[in-house]
Amino acid sequence: MKIRKTLALALPFLFGCSGRAQDRTPVEPPVSFYSLSATDIDGGKVDMSRFKGKVVMVVNTASKCGYTPQYADLQALYAKYGGDHFVIIGFPSNDFMHQEPGTEAEIAAFCEKNYGVTFPMMSKIDVKGRGMHPVYQWLTREDQNGLMDNKVSWNFNKFLIDAQGRLVGHWGSSTKPDDPEIVKYITAR
Repeated sequence: MKIRKTLALALPFLFGCSGRAQDRTPVEPPVSFYSLSATDIDGGKVDMSRFKGKVVMVVNTASKCGYTPQYADLQALYAKYGGDHFVIIGFPSNDFMHQEPGTEAEIAAFCEKNYGVTFPMMSKIDVKGRGMHPVYQWLTREDQNGLMDNKVSWNFNKFLIDAQGRLVGHWGSSTKPDDPEIVKYITAR
């Protein structure tokens, strides 16, 4: 029994599943984050280059998930720090137990009505698998981001890109958007 308990506690640390950012120094990525683009929730093209000079938090979202209330925390974080130096970009995804079944219009209405979301929301995408969106390929592949391989394990995973376009960390769903470690990156200048 004691061995089983020890293994249960040790395995997440052995396999890097703690949900915290890895302690590695950001490097110049082989592929520039700013060369990527996405489609916003209204169908317009968004070049990531428009976020140059800002810390960017990228979050995969869903409207019917146990973590959906994090929209309120994300909006509060954006209201407090958003502007010239920080932006949150939400990417709705239906990849985990079909928890984002709505259309773009339904997702936008849900976010506005229930959480007053004002940060940029993109069109629904795949964040894993063969159809993975290029932004998420960059976030999850060390050969593109230059820092680390990551796995999007569930809805509301958070990625931070510094003001120079370098990936600095990845946090799992259970980490609150206003976690002190995340805020440290947002407020560093």
